Amino acid sequence: MNPKDIAMAIPDVQSSIDSRQLPINKVGIKSIRHPVKVLDKSGGVQHTIANFNMYVGLPHNFKGTHMSRFVEILNAHEREISVESFESMLREMVKKLEAETGHLETSFPYFINKAAPVSKVTSLLDYDVTILGEIGEGGTYRQTTRVIVPATSLCPCSKKISERGAHNQRSHITITATTNSFVWIEDIVQIAESQASCELYGLLKRTDEKLVTERAYDNPKFVEDIVRDVAGVLNADPRIDSYIVESENFESIHNHSAYALIERNKRA
Repeated sequence: MNPKDIAMAIPDVQSSIDSRQLPINKVGIKSIRHPVKVLDKSGGVQHTIANFNMYVGLPHNFKGTHMSRFVEILNAHEREISVESFESMLREMVKKLEAETGHLETSFPYFINKAAPVSKVTSLLDYDVTILGEIGEGGTYRQTTRVIVPATSLCPCSKKISERGAHNQRSHITITATTNSFVWIEDIVQIAESQASCELYGLLKRTDEKLVTERAYDNPKFVEDIVRDVAGVLNADPRIDSYIVESENFESIHNHSAYALIERNKRA
């Protein structure tokens, strides 16, 4: 018996009928790693390893989906996966899995080469990036980008009441933006960094350290200030349809974090 005949003889259990009348919103595979390439704003290409979650909607009458097909789609693209090809890959996935809806999510580290403010020495700083693509009923496509941006925040209250200095902390500013046109990862990073007390750098000389310390001191912000200021910039950006902006300040004088969130759908 040849391989084709053997394949035809093996029962396809996943495609059998299910009688429970319960559709499944998402079914697929999680946490599979695969190499990807990402274009950066400077014109270069970053090659990195991404973590993928891949799901489709399963109608009530099907018992299961074909899990192996998700892996086949990733391997078929080899190293050609990119942010720009996200929509076409997701549509291919929905078609191959014979589904109406689909969800593709990938997370990866992204590096930006930054120059210190005074010495101009350059170093890489990493950011956690997640790209989410969704195909809804009717074939509509929506893409969302989430970037976690580390920054510095300095407490306005501490500065006001203290005779010497003020406490500061590392902050994580997270922007989750659903866009109607292409937005560079660097653009999202810049929005977050510009609204912090001060941005971070991988490498600083003494002259740089003096400047960033004083810059943060001159620009104190509560966690509430950060999310409001970032939201104001996102409200004015026509490329952004909806967003969630979060800030978590890892307090230096408390054993807890301060946290704030603003969410808005500009098209509602």
